[in-house]
Amino acid sequence: MTAVPAITLNNGVTIPQLGFGTFQIPPKQTRAATLVALEAGYRHIDTAEGYGNEKEVGQAVRDSGVDRDEVFVTSKLADSAHAYDDALRAFDRTLDDVGLGYLDLFLIHWPLPGVGDFSETWAAMEEMYRSGRVKAIGVSNFQPHHLRRLGEKSVIVPAVNQIEIHPYFTQDDVRAFNAEHGIATEAWAPIAKGKVLDDPVVTGIAERLGRTPAQVTLRWHVQRGDIVFPKSVTRERVEENFALFDFELSEEDMAEITALNRNDRTGFDPDRYNG
Repeated sequence: MTAVPAITLNNGVTIPQLGFGTFQIPPKQTRAATLVALEAGYRHIDTAEGYGNEKEVGQAVRDSGVDRDEVFVTSKLADSAHAYDDALRAFDRTLDDVGLGYLDLFLIHWPLPGVGDFSETWAAMEEMYRSGRVKAIGVSNFQPHHLRRLGEKSVIVPAVNQIEIHPYFTQDDVRAFNAEHGIATEAWAPIAKGKVLDDPVVTGIAERLGRTPAQVTLRWHVQRGDIVFPKSVTRERVEENFALFDFELSEEDMAEITALNRNDRTGFDPDRYNG
């Protein structure tokens, strides 16, 4: 089995660069899909309270036979729980639902600009971290101006910022800000919900390398240094998405894919979304 590279976060915790995403996997399918991923070699699972499948992720990890300390599990705060005490209660709920004793990473899911000051939410996140029940804390969908505002009142720098990234939406400005401040970048919607898989540039590179368009796109993410977690409920695709570390894209391939950027979001705009 090819080893997945690990990225060291700003607090010294290591995270596998490739993980398995569970967004939009129905709860009744999540346990089986996660077990397939763990059998294929994934050791990083991404979930959220908002996905409704935290319990099934935890059950799969427990049933897999893989030691708990070998699996990196991420979850995210409910959008309805941004007030300090609400956030602490939501974290307790997530820990109970996952049932693994602790989390490896917990994120504020959205900045929710119309809801209130997320600095209060982050203060609760810092308390969770100090409790020792989560190894690292971070944010998701934060833009540089959100991170600057957070930095004005916070003690702990987020370990991760999980944002939408794919060849049609490269987010180079946010990635650069993250890197400058020691924040690891995670990429969600890494294949633009399938939109990039028919792109002639991607398919041309895939054909030349004898790879699938999904593998080429995911390899592009990996070589950019981002953490990525594709999802599928099909064993063949789960295994295919894991096979990224026995080939490389050339500098020319990388540049051609990056040049596909059209600032095309597939998800919500963090400056407009309020849960």
